[in-house]
Amino acid sequence: MGELLPRAGIKLGLASTDRADAVAQAGALLVELGAVQPAYADAMQEREAMVSSYVGEQFAIPHGTNDARALVNRPCLAFLQFPDGIDWEGQDVRACIAIAAAADEHVQVLSTLATILLDPARAEALRTTDDPEVVLALLAGDG
Repeated sequence: MGELLPRAGIKLGLASTDRADAVAQAGALLVELGAVQPAYADAMQEREAMVSSYVGEQFAIPHGTNDARALVNRPCLAFLQFPDGIDWEGQDVRACIAIAAAADEHVQVLSTLATILLDPARAEALRTTDDPEVVLALLAGDG
């Protein structure tokens, strides 16, 4: 998990004005981590305009378009937490997991996330923790 979701890729207690801003923050973090080329962040906005990345339980998984896979330098995830929430096309989002993947490297994490979302206590822990270690443990399937 440490390689796919680096500690530097976990940002807690963020604020955002809206969905586009949250996706922009997610894209900028992936760029900052060296995982993607800057144009990937634009492709994340393009993908979000096509279909919402909201997945339920106050989570979204913004990522680029299929064509943008060529802009991925290495597979990476970023976790962004927005405690005050964001209006995501009428849904309240408190956490985003940004995905940079050229293939299916992220599938196991998405499977773990799906399991977490079925457990209200674990989902709440991700939405509210102030400890990056809790995020790492939960998304690794250890929490």
